[in-house]
Amino acid sequence: MIVPADLELQVTAFFIVFARVGAVLMLLPVFGEDAVPGRIRLMIAFAMSAALYGILGAPARAAVAGGAVLPAVIVAELMTGLAMGMIVKILFFSISMAGSIVSMQIGLSAAMIFDPAQSSQAPLLSKFAGIAAALVCMGMQVHHLWLGAIINSYQSFPIGGLPPMQDFAQLAIEAIGRSMTLGISLAAPLIVYGIAFNVALGLAARISPAIQVFFIAQPLNLLLGLSLAAATIGTMLTFFGQAMGDAMQGGW
Repeated sequence: MIVPADLELQVTAFFIVFARVGAVLMLLPVFGEDAVPGRIRLMIAFAMSAALYGILGAPARAAVAGGAVLPAVIVAELMTGLAMGMIVKILFFSISMAGSIVSMQIGLSAAMIFDPAQSSQAPLLSKFAGIAAALVCMGMQVHHLWLGAIINSYQSFPIGGLPPMQDFAQLAIEAIGRSMTLGISLAAPLIVYGIAFNVALGLAARISPAIQVFFIAQPLNLLLGLSLAAATIGTMLTFFGQAMGDAMQGGW
């Protein structure tokens, strides 16, 4: 039989776990998308915290039993969770960047749609690439690495201590550089295509200045660009999923 003191300890420890797990899930791709209603995301975070409490409850109970100040612990856990989730979100933005570059290269940058993940207008291909990348990551079990990182974080960042902001800042800088490099690498075939096509277009305009090259080349650009994008999208998404898995496993 659980006495009230034990019940209070269990509830307090659960909310300590919920603070970090919920903060991470609020920023993770798929789990924390703005397109998902806030109540649903809260229920997912609550259920995930309950599922992981059997593993993560012991250090939380130890922190409470050790006399830790609850508000300070909650704030520290929230900051740690938000920092971890933001690192993953920065890495995931590389596929949206690649989609934007592809849209620009094939002349579809004006086809915009609202993207809740970016809280702004985004090219249609960028939104499509983001959704497809989320499905690929789920299919390649990358989301298991995201959840595993939450569990392993309690060894690197124990409960009750302030998160190492200097290390997180350095990691965020590395993640931004990694994300930009990955985004450009994913869109490399379309970048090469865009350079070659525009050089050929310039030469054609130079040779035959009387021809309205733009009206002839724009449909051809769309046809060739979409064909090349369709041919490379599978490899692009597979490479992205592998890169996300390597990043979560420390293979930077």
